[in-house]
Amino acid sequence: MAPRRPRDPAPAASGPDMSQLRAVAARGLRRSGGRAAPQQPARQSRKGASLRGGAPAPLPAPPPAQHLFSDPAEIEALRGNLLAWYDRCKRDLPWRTLAATELDADRRAYAVWVSEIMLQQTQVATVIDYYNRWMQKWPTLQALAQASLEEVNELWAGLGYYSRGKRLQEAARKVVSELAGRMPRTAEDLQKLLPGVGRYTAGAIASISYGQATGVVDGNVIRVLCRLRCIGADSSSPLVVDRLWDMANALVDRSRPGDFNQALMELGATVCVPKAPLCGECPVKQHCRARRRVEKELAFASQKLFGKPTLVPDVEDCGVGGCPLCPPATEPWDSSLGVTNFPRKAAKKQPRVVKTATCVLERRGCHGAPEYLIVQRPNSGRPHLLSHPPDICSLLPALGRGCDPGSCLIPIPLGDRGGVPCLGCVHGHEEGAEST
Repeated sequence: MAPRRPRDPAPAASGPDMSQLRAVAARGLRRSGGRAAPQQPARQSRKGASLRGGAPAPLPAPPPAQHLFSDPAEIEALRGNLLAWYDRCKRDLPWRTLAATELDADRRAYAVWVSEIMLQQTQVATVIDYYNRWMQKWPTLQALAQASLEEVNELWAGLGYYSRGKRLQEAARKVVSELAGRMPRTAEDLQKLLPGVGRYTAGAIASISYGQATGVVDGNVIRVLCRLRCIGADSSSPLVVDRLWDMANALVDRSRPGDFNQALMELGATVCVPKAPLCGECPVKQHCRARRRVEKELAFASQKLFGKPTLVPDVEDCGVGGCPLCPPATEPWDSSLGVTNFPRKAAKKQPRVVKTATCVLERRGCHGAPEYLIVQRPNSGRPHLLSHPPDICSLLPALGRGCDPGSCLIPIPLGDRGGVPCLGCVHGHEEGAEST
């Protein structure tokens, strides 16, 4: 990222006049909200027609058969093989036990919901203990809704991403207060009515708890599907994500949707892993086109080595030029990687380097122990990066800093993220500091 252009220095700390203070404050206001929003380009509807008129955009061509599950017999065989493997090899996890034994639909959905939120960006082994303690403390939505945020954060400590627990409790309170304690019964309503519930979580709850025949797509499912159908385009691109969801919805078993979705995720977590996958143990290896490609290459190499007639042609991609699901021409198939050629992700952007000024306010308590000033940020809206409560300005004098006695020492970055600096202490700060 290109470095920011240096801003004009702030007025000197020794004696600004009111015109200088007003100028600095005006710049802060302009940065926060005075700038006109840039005009957005015309949005397009799902069918491709511009919402502002004009000729409709052409619909994307359907992907080649190489990347699809189009044979009903193959789909049925894949379902049967995967579910039979899952019944034999699935891990014994507490949320699966609750989902299978709990008769009350709302409590069953709540149990699945808690597990799905905890498992986001967190390993199963770490979640088990937290999940058991959570369900013991708050076994129902009503119990969670009555808890305090401090209690939730205390139990969540160590899992990270604390906003997950907060949003879970907010949604539980909404179910209790606005939905009469009844969980929504479809993936569509779960996603629409519950804050913090996205498409994947809604699909998992609906399929496991209610038996709705809807697919799920998470990191494990992406990996499995991309290998099964040799999808080498960027797996995070909207086009590929849409295709993967279509594929998941087509594959899901209509009689056991929850088990099928869990089996697909289990396969990605334990067999079809990112590195060194256990292809020999895979229950659906006969349906995997990435593995088939590896086998053909090995057969072709063997024939060349022994000088036999070439019966197996060299393996190519689907054969459709410019296929949106094949690996890009700049990143061709690497024989040394085998099935781990898939999936592929876009190169990560370099992290942005920023600088920020920080000040810690400390004082001695009644027994000589240090006390620190902490201001809790608001429950909603953006954090106040460029402003602070006005009553803080008089807490600490700026003696020995070249400022008038009583000036505020709290450094407020005056960047371009919005917010208004405190007029009473603008002269005590250095304009131009960057902030995250």
